[in-house]
Parts: sequence; C-alpha cells; structure tokens
Amino acid sequence: MGLLQNGQWVDQWYETQSSGGEFRRQDSRFRNWVTADGAAGPTGREGFKAEPGRYHLYVSLACPWAHRTLIFRQLKDLQELIDVTVVEPLMLGHGWELKNDQYDLEYLYQLYLMSDPNYNGRVTVPVLWDKEGQTIVSNESADIIRMFNSAFNELTGNDTDYYPNALQTQIDAVNERVYNSINNGVYRAGFATTQEAYEAAYYKLFDALDWVEATLTRQRYLAGSVLTEADWRLFTTLIRFDAVYYGHFKTNRQRIVDFPAISHYLRELYQQPGVAQTVNFEHIKQHYYGSHVTINPTQVVPLGPDQDFTLPHNRGQLD
Repeated sequence: MGLLQNGQWVDQWYETQSSGGEFRRQDSRFRNWVTADGAAGPTGREGFKAEPGRYHLYVSLACPWAHRTLIFRQLKDLQELIDVTVVEPLMLGHGWELKNDQYDLEYLYQLYLMSDPNYNGRVTVPVLWDKEGQTIVSNESADIIRMFNSAFNELTGNDTDYYPNALQTQIDAVNERVYNSINNGVYRAGFATTQEAYEAAYYKLFDALDWVEATLTRQRYLAGSVLTEADWRLFTTLIRFDAVYYGHFKTNRQRIVDFPAISHYLRELYQQPGVAQTVNFEHIKQHYYGSHVTINPTQVVPLGPDQDFTLPHNRGQLD
C-alpha cells in the first residue's frame, strides 16, 4: 500500500500499524453525495445530481469494499447509467494500476491528483468519479452504496430499498459489529505484526461469526426477513473467506462452508440476479497472494479451493 504526500507517491506498509502491531484502517477523505436533485447529502457539498452517464466507478474486483458498490450497481439496475473501470489485480510499488483508462492514466493515484493536486492520504477503491466536474465524488463505499440505493430511482424505476426507514437503527447496529469484527477483522488478523494483536483480532472475528451463525439459524437475514445492505456488506467478506482469508490471513478456526447457516445464506445471496457476475476469484486470489509480499513473499497463488455456491436446500421455513 502507499499514500500521497505533497503530490508524491510514498510506499508504505499496508495501511497503518500501531506500536502494538495492530492494523488500523484510515478514514476516507472524499465524502460528497449524489442525490436525486443535486442537493447536498449528509456530508459534502451540493451539485452532484443523479444523471445518466455522468458518473464513473473505479473498482478492484479483489477489494470487498469496492465489491459492495458493484453489487448495488447490479441490484439497482445502474449498469447503463454508471460505467466502470476495473484496476489491475496487483497492487505493488505505485498502488492500483490502470490500463485503458478514460484519461490514459497509469495509476489510480493520478486520478486523485486530478481531483485535488494537494491531496495527501491513502489512494483507495472504490472511487465514484464525476466526469462533468472532473472530481472525486466519494471514495467511501458505505456512502456510495446508499447513493446507489436511492439517488437514481427516478431514472431506473427501481425502487427496491436496501436501507428502509423502519430498519435503519437495526441495520446500523449490525453494520457496526460486522464492520469492526468481520469486514475489518480479517484484515486486523492478517496484517497484525505481533502475536497478541493477531490473537485479539482472531478471537473477535470468530466470536462475531458465531453470532452471525446463531442469528441466521433463527431468521433468514441479518435484519430479519428483509434483505438489506447489512447482508451485502457482510457478503463481500464471506465470499472471500475460504479462498483467501482462511489461509492467507490465518483466520483458520473454520471455513465458512463449515458454518451450516452462514454457508447456506452465502449461497442464497450469491444466487441473487446479477451478483455472481461481480465475483471473480482469479482476480481476488491474484491480488491478495501477489500483492501482499510481506505476508506471501513468493507470490505463489494457490489453485484451490473448489467451491460450490448452488442451493441444495430450502430455508423457506425461516422468517
């Protein structure tokens, strides 16, 4: 990983390490919102109106945070409104690499400098880019999926709501635990540089997965009977778990396939229309095993595991 400092690319150990060897993720810096009428969202400035063809999404197929946005682009029928650039799988000396970019850029950090020549900080995916204003709208995936959830409804006619008012408090509570213990938890285990930091993350992760398993044993989805953003935010970690996190990040108490309820839930989400085509295990494994040379210095990419995401059983008895 690296970051921009005074307009220069600086190689740095992935994200930030505390003195105790604990992995710490830095906050996103671009927090504007696309809205139906161009009014300012919860953060940022106004002027970003939902319009067809105006916005461009930069993603990595390996990144679980970027994956959220690709899923919502599919679920909300935004494919014809928002085009996509997929960065190269490896993230090495100059960060995310681009090929055939709309601006002929070689690296994603150059896009950040186009948006703000004085930008200092991390260069991450996803990036929602405004082609009209030549600027980054947002690099925060949690915000982008909520924009996609509602801002373009009048243009697409798709009013499916993955963040319904009646469930927002519950969804937010689930998101907080899932993010801290699972989404970010696998990274905290994988990038820990002390035994103590690794074990703390490991136990917190599997405590949370046990909680998810118990929850899904009594109800269909994380917020009850309704499929919400909370499920999709968890999905992008679960789909990578057995292929990458279990071995590469040493989160190896058990695989997702060994959790009966979670395994079935993962298969059900994978079978939702359009979702499977957002999952690319070749890209995922190439990135993790090839980019994290401090963890895997040989850069050898494993061939397995073989995974089956068909649905052999019916969970219709759950609410």
